Amino acid sequence: MKQDFLKHQAQTSPHPLAMEISHAKGSYIYDKNNKAYLDFVAGVSACTLGHGHPKVVNAIKKQLDSYLHVMVYGEYIQEPAVELTKLLALHLPYPLEKTYLTNSGTEAIEGALKLAKRATGRSEIISANKAYHGNTMGSMSVMGFEERKQAFRPLLPNIKFITFNKELDLELITTKTACVILETIQGGAGFIEPKNNYLEKVRAQCDKVGALLILDEIQPGVGRTGKLFGFENYNCVPDILVSGKGLGGGMPIGAFTSSSKLMDLLQNTPKLGHITTFGGHPVIAASALATLQEVTESNLIANTLVKEELIRKHLVHPLIKEIRGKGLMLALIMPSSNIANQLILKAQDHGLILFWLLFEPKAVRITPPLTISNQEIISGCSIIINILDHI
Repeated sequence: MKQDFLKHQAQTSPHPLAMEISHAKGSYIYDKNNKAYLDFVAGVSACTLGHGHPKVVNAIKKQLDSYLHVMVYGEYIQEPAVELTKLLALHLPYPLEKTYLTNSGTEAIEGALKLAKRATGRSEIISANKAYHGNTMGSMSVMGFEERKQAFRPLLPNIKFITFNKELDLELITTKTACVILETIQGGAGFIEPKNNYLEKVRAQCDKVGALLILDEIQPGVGRTGKLFGFENYNCVPDILVSGKGLGGGMPIGAFTSSSKLMDLLQNTPKLGHITTFGGHPVIAASALATLQEVTESNLIANTLVKEELIRKHLVHPLIKEIRGKGLMLALIMPSSNIANQLILKAQDHGLILFWLLFEPKAVRITPPLTISNQEIISGCSIIINILDHI
């Protein structure tokens, strides 16, 4: 299987972890030898309710018996998608009331950027250094990491970059700016939170010059930071909200949400302003609806902050220089990339799944399912401390 994996499935790195998966349940993934691995990554923040959550699985099975794909996005009334977008609107502040469903986060970013240009008639886009918003051409254009995109230039023109949390840079947001796009918490850069009311100040500058604010919640969204969406922690409501990953409950999804006034612009001048065949797929929407219902109707969101404190309490070690992030979106900052690599690779040997971040080589990702138990957290932290003791 490994030979076929390497020969026939395109790889994105020279050394994939290449663990052969048998099944997954709850907070654990199992290999073909039936060895259990405690999952501290959740498919990179995607498996909000862990693996095989019965409410998600049942919703998927029920929809399978009704219908799969029947028509391109937006033409037919399909209950799972309607109920999902309605529930999102119920839990979002005004005027975030209308959602366009896509197949992935990066597709949602593309739609959001197009909408901002359509709404403002402007072309300048401002993003942040070390930002990551996906890997399609538009999303890559607003990626703030030249090493990862230089081979694919030319990309979108008229993109400017500011430094996250640097207030002086906000002067670059002008009447030429169509939109500012930021991650609410910078992910690939090392889980960097906004400081000193930064997002409020960005919001104010956008309002002053008539630019739109896009917040990328693909990672922090759906309960991971102690609120349903991360921006709720920072007193800043975006014009366009982008979500994905954890919204799908383990299924591929993306979404961008805005006011009806803005979203309705995609209907005309030109018609079909943004189109997709499989966006809003009924099986995926059913999975997302079940996930969002469970997250909003349970105590999982509040418990992320309790679990954060538990992780911080049990991960105290001289080699852990800092723990960044909020809720169950955390990153251990190690003294060097070498130590980070050792920890991640040795953890897999010890039955614990950790992972890297995109642009911060000293960081180790801890983004477990929201459903992880306190005892599982303590067990995973114990493995980490034991490994660090022997490095």
